[in-house]
Amino acid sequence: MPLTMNREVFITCAVTGSGGTQERSPHVPRSPKQIADSAIAAAKAGAAIVHCHVRDPESGAPSRRLDLYREVTERIREADVDVVLNLTAGMGGDIVFSGVETPLPPADGTDMIGASERVAHVAECRPEICTLDCGTMNFAEADYVMTNTPGMLRAMGAMMTELGVKPEIEAFDTGHLWFAKELVKEGVLDAPALVQLCMGVPWGAPDDLNTFIAMVNNLPDDWTFSAFSLGRHQMAYVAAAVLAGGNVRVGLEDNLWLDKGVLAENWQLVERAHSIVENMGARVIGPAEVREKLGLTKRAPK
Repeated sequence: MPLTMNREVFITCAVTGSGGTQERSPHVPRSPKQIADSAIAAAKAGAAIVHCHVRDPESGAPSRRLDLYREVTERIREADVDVVLNLTAGMGGDIVFSGVETPLPPADGTDMIGASERVAHVAECRPEICTLDCGTMNFAEADYVMTNTPGMLRAMGAMMTELGVKPEIEAFDTGHLWFAKELVKEGVLDAPALVQLCMGVPWGAPDDLNTFIAMVNNLPDDWTFSAFSLGRHQMAYVAAAVLAGGNVRVGLEDNLWLDKGVLAENWQLVERAHSIVENMGARVIGPAEVREKLGLTKRAPK
């Protein structure tokens, strides 16, 4: 189908992620205060949405602790800037096999929990958006599998819908979009849906433009999408996403660098994306317009 450039663009900042990036940059936030402060700075730079994971404040390792999510949420909601809160729900589906000859029992790093526990922090914090990784996938690590079965996704999606939290479908390949459309068809998720196209994550959809356009062409016309790629391709995908009719995601979850040899902070990546969008002749929209566009409900601090 012909693509139409998006003229009203929102920026999502993925603040910290769950990878080992904290060992490669001092700017990757760890504590709830650091994560919230970085999210608030990103919002002031033009991010309408902040996408947050939490980490153990001491080690920087990814965490699912409810108290950490609660503190991040409260700090952001009490800040002097408005922003849409998007919490990950991707944790708790990790299998690390023990090796190619003796894969079982699973190795250290495995974290498999039930649907209710995977969504517990969403029920506790009630963000406006939470992610739903819409498929199982091999990642770059030799024996690690991100596990999201159809049954698990149906259960988690139904819980999110019941909570009134809009799922952001994380699609790492075209099959994930196929199943996302099935979830909408079954009534598990409401239409129109919100999608994040995750490009260049080994071993999902490669970040070449032919694959990206194939992903876009697999989306229903009334769905809203954003897209990102990793590392040096992050800003190129800001432009590509806008040209393809979508919105953009930047942040330290996906890219640590502002320029060659220059480590970035989240607000700097948002600022650069903001400049690219505006120089393309589009307008960056804020959180109030995003809520209206996506049908979100703003929740006040507790």
